[in-house]
Amino acid sequence: MSIFDSLFSQELDRAAQRQTRRRLRTVAAARGGHVTFDGRDVVDFSSNDYLGLAGHPLLAERVADWTSRHGAGARASRLVSGNLDLHEAVEAKLARFKGTEAALLFASGWQVNAAVLPALLRVPGQGDPLVFCDRLNHASLHHGCQAAGVRQIRFRHNDLDHLDALLAERAGQPGPRLIVTESVFSMDGDRTDVAALCRVAERHGTFVYLDEAHATGVLGPRGAGLASQGEGRVDLAMGTFSKARGSFGAYVAGSRQLCDYLVNTCSGFIYTTALPPPVLAAIDAALDLVPGMDDERRRLAGLGDGLRRALADQGLETGASSTQIVPAIVGEAGAALALSDGLRERGLLAVAIRPPTVPMGTSRLRIALSAAHDEADVARLAGTIAELRARASGANGGRP
Repeated sequence: MSIFDSLFSQELDRAAQRQTRRRLRTVAAARGGHVTFDGRDVVDFSSNDYLGLAGHPLLAERVADWTSRHGAGARASRLVSGNLDLHEAVEAKLARFKGTEAALLFASGWQVNAAVLPALLRVPGQGDPLVFCDRLNHASLHHGCQAAGVRQIRFRHNDLDHLDALLAERAGQPGPRLIVTESVFSMDGDRTDVAALCRVAERHGTFVYLDEAHATGVLGPRGAGLASQGEGRVDLAMGTFSKARGSFGAYVAGSRQLCDYLVNTCSGFIYTTALPPPVLAAIDAALDLVPGMDDERRRLAGLGDGLRRALADQGLETGASSTQIVPAIVGEAGAALALSDGLRERGLLAVAIRPPTVPMGTSRLRIALSAAHDEADVARLAGTIAELRARASGANGGRP
C-alpha cells in the first residue's frame, strides 16, 4: 500500500465516470489472426501484427539459434561493452533495406521519439528551433517535443497547404526548422503525401522527421515504407519492428553523420542496455522475409478496401483511411465500448479507442487488419457490426 493510494483511487473513479478507465485483460497467442482473450478464442482485429510474422517459424528458429550461440542478453549499453557485432550487422542490413547511409537500433518506437527529438532539437543553431507538427501526431512525438522544451507549431491534420503557410509566415525568423509527422497515422489509417511534404520542406529548407511505425513492412517498395517517395529528402525515418515485422524494437535510418550524432547525444541510446541477441535474431529474420511478401501486402490492401466499403454501406464513417488500419467512428465513448463488448461476446476482438487518445466525439473501433485474416473473417466482422448497430438503434428509438 502507498500513501498516494487514496489519490489514485479518486482519479480512477473519475476516469470510470468519463468512461475512459482502462483495464488490462489477459491474452494468449493462438493461430494466425486469432488470440485467446479472457479464456476464449477470438479473431483479433486489434493487433499490429500486420503481416502475421509474430508466429512465423523462421523468426522462432533464428531466435533459438542466436540465443544458443550468443546468449540471452547484451550485458551492457552499447557505448560500454554491449555493442555486439550482431547490432552492427543488423543495422547494416536495415540501412540497405531503407536505402540510407546508416541506421541505428533502439528498444521501442516510443523511446525513439521521446529521446531522439530532444537530441535533434539541441543542435546548435542561430535561434530556437521551430518545430512544425501534425496536430494528430502520436503521443510519443508530442512527448519528445515537450521533453525538448519546445513549443510545437501545429498544422491541421495532413493539410500541407496550412504547413506551407505556417512556414512562409516564419520565413524571416531565425532558428533551425523541423517538420515532424507520420507516414501512416495509427488511429485514422490515413497517409501523408510524402512527396508533396518533401517539396514543401525543400522550399523552406526544413529538416523532415518521418515516423514510419505503421507503414514499415506494409507500404512502399518491398515494404520499406513511404520515405522513398521523398526521393532522398526525408532526413530521418524512424520505424518499429514490433508491428508488421512481428518482433520488438525500433530504428532510426538516415545519414551516417545523423546516426553518429545520436550515438553521442541521444540519452535513450546512451543510457540503456543494448537490444539482446534473441530480439536481434527476430529482427534479422523479419528483414529477410519482408521484402518478398508482396502477395501478403496486396491481400492486406484488398481486405482494407473491402472492409471500408462494407462499413460505408452501413453509414459508418471511416475517415480518410487507405491502409490496413480502418477506424469505425461511432462518436461517443459509451457507444464505442458497447460495440466492442458486443463483438467480443461474439468472438471478435476490436478494441474501443476513446479520448484522450482520439479527439472528443470521435470514439471508434480501431480495426487493424492482418495478412493472417481472410475475407470470411472480415465479412463476419462487418456483418456483426451491422447486427449490433441495428439492435442498438432499435433499443434507442432509431438512433444507432
